[in-house]
Amino acid sequence: MNNPLPNTAIVPEEEKLPIKIIFIERDDKVVVDFLKKFGKKIHIKIMGTPEECLNYLKNTYPPDAIVINKGNGGLKFLETIRGQAWTRSLPVIVTSENITAGLIKEVQEKGGDDIYPIDFSSGDLIVRLEYFIKRRHYKAMQQTKASILDVKIPFWKRFIDVTTTGLALLLLSPLLIIVAILIKLDSKGPVIYLSKRVGAGYKIFSIYKFRTMRTDADQLIKNMGSLNMYTKQTEQKQIAGLCDTCQAIGSCQQQLYMDGEMICEKMYLSEKKEKAAFMKFQNDPRITKLGRFLRNTSIDELPQLFNIFLGDMSLVGNRPLPLYEAEKLTTDEYIERFAGPGGLTGLWQVTKRGKGKKEMTEEERIQLDIEYARNFSFKYDMKIFFMTFPALLQSENV
Repeated sequence: MNNPLPNTAIVPEEEKLPIKIIFIERDDKVVVDFLKKFGKKIHIKIMGTPEECLNYLKNTYPPDAIVINKGNGGLKFLETIRGQAWTRSLPVIVTSENITAGLIKEVQEKGGDDIYPIDFSSGDLIVRLEYFIKRRHYKAMQQTKASILDVKIPFWKRFIDVTTTGLALLLLSPLLIIVAILIKLDSKGPVIYLSKRVGAGYKIFSIYKFRTMRTDADQLIKNMGSLNMYTKQTEQKQIAGLCDTCQAIGSCQQQLYMDGEMICEKMYLSEKKEKAAFMKFQNDPRITKLGRFLRNTSIDELPQLFNIFLGDMSLVGNRPLPLYEAEKLTTDEYIERFAGPGGLTGLWQVTKRGKGKKEMTEEERIQLDIEYARNFSFKYDMKIFFMTFPALLQSENV
């Protein structure tokens, strides 16, 4: 069992944390030998008995691992550790003077993490301890992500959503009917446009909007990359498809074979990273004449009142994103933006576009979404809601 498990790469020296272990051993000679071998590499707390260790753990931050000899009640101690919720995940290493296949199997069955000879003459203890630290951090991060994506909508927010949208749908029903008729007369195609969106907790649902584009809009977008208003304004001139580093040398030093051609891998990765996540276009030719008016007045958003009434999203929150945008934001740095409720209007709409600014980077939007997810409250929602009205007539033609 003392062969490192997968993903046990050693952490770079500058990123390493102190490794803290509890060593349970009654034999003074074994303790001295252990200290001589590992004392300068790890922080060691010596315990004489398993009972002493358990009492210590009740009042102390858990160590990175516990090392205990089989002859010192190691297997019984292992059962005790695994039988209690507050110590169940602690890494436990068992040592023995005689390691047999039967002992290895028994340690595995009881939930032991590793087994070593009593003198640690084989296996790399330091590598294993570093692995335990990485595993603990990984599990903590997974738990954090799980809590972030488990979004609970407060009662006050849901009550406001249902009552306001229910009343609004009744009052606006004549307008909704008139707009639906005009859309039918203006261009061919359905009245309502459905598209998949990712909302709070990364929940995927279909969002409702009045159709403002031609029915072949999805095919046209493939040929409109140069019009994307969020792509970088300046492009570096590439010589023979090489990145800056390779240009200086005169030939590609890191080739990648793709679609039947040899390309510079560094340049490919750089271009891929720089692709914008938010696709917005100025004077978009895909938009119908009526559609441009509906967008500029935000009337095209009104069918989303049904989404709010059904609980897919809220009046105020982070805008639900298309799937191709949402998949770019699942890293540890950005996932928190999905911890906030999805909304019809939100913080970045009223603080940026509502003030007439034409340019907004992807990073600015994400950070505003994260800020809302961390701080949303009744007072904050009301402030954003009433700031939305001046922002309805957008200065952008998008």
